[in-house]
Amino acid sequence: MTSKQRAYLKGLANNLDPIFQVGKNSLTPELTEAIGEAFHKNELIKIAVLKNCDDDPALIGEMVAGRTHSQVVQVIGKKIVLYKPDRDKPRIILPQ
Repeated sequence: MTSKQRAYLKGLANNLDPIFQVGKNSLTPELTEAIGEAFHKNELIKIAVLKNCDDDPALIGEMVAGRTHSQVVQVIGKKIVLYKPDRDKPRIILPQ
């Protein structure tokens, strides 16, 4: 992913609300599976890491991206933005 594409996705993610929260149990297999399934409806997902989670948000982002075959767009504070294009009908067209 180029820096121009990443900047475009960051702009789109600006208006998104987090649809998942990582709490004190950190990253569970159930949460990972739910995030993976959410990519069927959304190509861009924002995740919030709650204050009671002791793990580093950047590390959580990398683990989720690896397990769901997605890409980390950005990690700012306790927010993680992930991108995974739909194979059949991509709804987000990235700039070249």
